[in-house]
Amino acid sequence: MQFTAAQIAMMINGTVEGNTDAAVASFGKIEEAHEGQLAFLANPKYEEYLYRTKATIIIINESQELKQKIEATLIKVPDAYSAFATLLDKYQQIQRQQLTGIQQPVYIAATAKIGEQVFIGAFTYIGENVVVADGVKIYPNSYLGDNVTVGENTILHPGVRIYHDCVVGKNVSIHAGTVIGSDGFGFAPQSDGTLKKVPQIGNVIIEDGVEIGANATIDRATIGSTLIKAGAKLDNLLQIAHNVEIGNNSVIAAQTGISGSTKIGNNVMIGGQVGIVGHLKIADGTRINAQSGVSKSIKNPNSAVTGSPAFDYTAALRSQAASRNLPNLEKRVFELEKILKEMMEKANL
Repeated sequence: MQFTAAQIAMMINGTVEGNTDAAVASFGKIEEAHEGQLAFLANPKYEEYLYRTKATIIIINESQELKQKIEATLIKVPDAYSAFATLLDKYQQIQRQQLTGIQQPVYIAATAKIGEQVFIGAFTYIGENVVVADGVKIYPNSYLGDNVTVGENTILHPGVRIYHDCVVGKNVSIHAGTVIGSDGFGFAPQSDGTLKKVPQIGNVIIEDGVEIGANATIDRATIGSTLIKAGAKLDNLLQIAHNVEIGNNSVIAAQTGISGSTKIGNNVMIGGQVGIVGHLKIADGTRINAQSGVSKSIKNPNSAVTGSPAFDYTAALRSQAASRNLPNLEKRVFELEKILKEMMEKANL
């Protein structure tokens, strides 16, 4: 597919400087792009490539000051990074619209309801009373258990497993190998030292616009629902335990584990390898630094914490600075002790 500068500018509400008929068929990084490709510049560190790239079209910020003549056609926008993301999204949508039909072999229960413009890849299993809405794309080797609902234009990448009774909203993207609705980790200690499994009879609800990375696991609730609210973005290799709630537009990086019944607020940012104890509440806008261990609720909105156990980010930096000075402080204490001893000896004390 080819697009002209004029067409691209219309998609991202940009202004063309140069040849409006200049056409591109693919994308390239600004430092590597060649003729017939589109690139973008958002990071000032890459400005030098703006003047020597071979890209045919470049998306740049309106505020970008040009220091040399540029051969490429420019499309100016308020935010080049966001505009490029919008363009890639539209490009993906066009590609996905062309992907429809049901490959073979698949299993689709007689009671399942399949919408229009759907793609179902080979070796997929779709159970009883499943609802697959219009525009859904299900890639090969996926599993949808009984009574699962998948909303419009959602994408399930290869090998996604969604257990029975779970609900997935519209415009959701779930990447390869992720498991939705596996049993929560619930066991009741017995008097003889054994552990009795607590049946997990709830489900998982994933609201609209959520993205979940590869090989993540989201456990079903013991009772009620594990809830991922609209707009949340979850990275690869996460463990979300039973009855957890993730707030709107919260972002969680890879290898984070959230224990059961913890409630994460809206617009929370959690770094990689964070561990969060169960039954906590994390306030809206909280930022948790990578590798932190959170053992207490964070009640103040827009807090920033770090460390294990996690505490106030600014205070943690001061503590780190103080700890780096300990060798010098120790030396000064020894010197003061020596001076004090000499003074006491002179005073015959």
